[in-house]
Amino acid sequence: MTLFTEYGFILILLAALFGFFMAWGIGANDVANAMGTSVGSRALTIKQALIVAVVFEFSGAYLAGGQVTSTIRKGIVDITAFESTPELLVFGMLASLIAAGAWLIIASWRGWPVSTTHSIVGAIVGFAAVGLGTEAVQWGKVVEIVGSWVITPAISGLIAFGIFVSAQKLIFDTADPIARAKKWVPVYMFLCGFVMSLVTITKGLKHVGLDMTGTQSFFVSLGVGLVVLVIGSVVVGKMQENDEVDDRGFGSLERTFAVLMIVTACSMAFAHGSNDVANAIGPLAAVVSVVQSGGELASKAALAWWILPLGAIGIVVGLAMLGARVIRTVGQRITELTPSRGFAAEMATASTVILASGTGLPISTTQTLVGAVLGVGMARGIAALNLGVVRNIVISWIITLPIGAGLSILFFYIIRSIFG
Repeated sequence: MTLFTEYGFILILLAALFGFFMAWGIGANDVANAMGTSVGSRALTIKQALIVAVVFEFSGAYLAGGQVTSTIRKGIVDITAFESTPELLVFGMLASLIAAGAWLIIASWRGWPVSTTHSIVGAIVGFAAVGLGTEAVQWGKVVEIVGSWVITPAISGLIAFGIFVSAQKLIFDTADPIARAKKWVPVYMFLCGFVMSLVTITKGLKHVGLDMTGTQSFFVSLGVGLVVLVIGSVVVGKMQENDEVDDRGFGSLERTFAVLMIVTACSMAFAHGSNDVANAIGPLAAVVSVVQSGGELASKAALAWWILPLGAIGIVVGLAMLGARVIRTVGQRITELTPSRGFAAEMATASTVILASGTGLPISTTQTLVGAVLGVGMARGIAALNLGVVRNIVISWIITLPIGAGLSILFFYIIRSIFG
């Protein structure tokens, strides 16, 4: 087409800039998924958490971000509807990137943990509805996403509630917590090793040629969990009855949970980087593919060599510059966290991610973690929660889809008018 011949380089350049902007927003907002509880429980400082997140988010995004990516995220629109007007797909993807990125920056500045996936989905729904008509939108998928606002936080919250209450009854609220810890903490270590291995294999390493079946993944993770159990039994066996409390108020028991939580945080950061970078590079890859092919559409778009590092660097820049605000909301403002409470929340989040992966349940990792933190807070009673902060977070979830759609529509019309 004449448009792609005449403006091809400009369109690709804009896509790269907007894709980087979207990745910047992902890093600014979603880093709290992994590091919020570690900071809130004082297992890590903000600075330490950002350094750890930079390493694992970048590694996940760059090393395991995938060689191919879907051009339309989550099957929200029917790509065949664009066959006669591929330029609308390009305009729409550009509009979606800048719209979703703008909303993520606004939310991050306010300290609101919102879903990056829902942001880009709302943006795609917006441009598709006005560019082609509402019939081009797969509304069943949108309904599933709306349902996930309630289902996944509830599941995660219940699991976190159960993990935290079990630790309280089995270890902390007993006559001899250290003796009980030597019996039960290795069990939690086994669960940690098992679940984190499953998360890393199924969500973080699926794009690097590690093509395991569900059964293989299960048994490999089981083996890792058993190894962690053995190591944990040796380490926990050395805990002393009258261990000194450190400068953060942790005894040896809470320090053990702090280490476990940091391990889970690293695994979640790696898995997040490898998966959610697609929210930025998916639409970017779609634009590059359509422009370079002269308007030909494909359900999969091979990634140019520069796209994956662009997304990875964008995530790192975003979390380094603005990530601390959302980290503080999740880790410090919803409820008071200790390492054992933070561990319960991280384990519940990872377990829900695994459950969702196996059942095809739509999921937002952000909403799942917030639900888990709420579950931990509820275990100590409703008074342990900052209900004002919770209200603001829920409102931000509800408005993410319509705001993403509205901004996308605005930018779609602007871009279409510019290129005529």
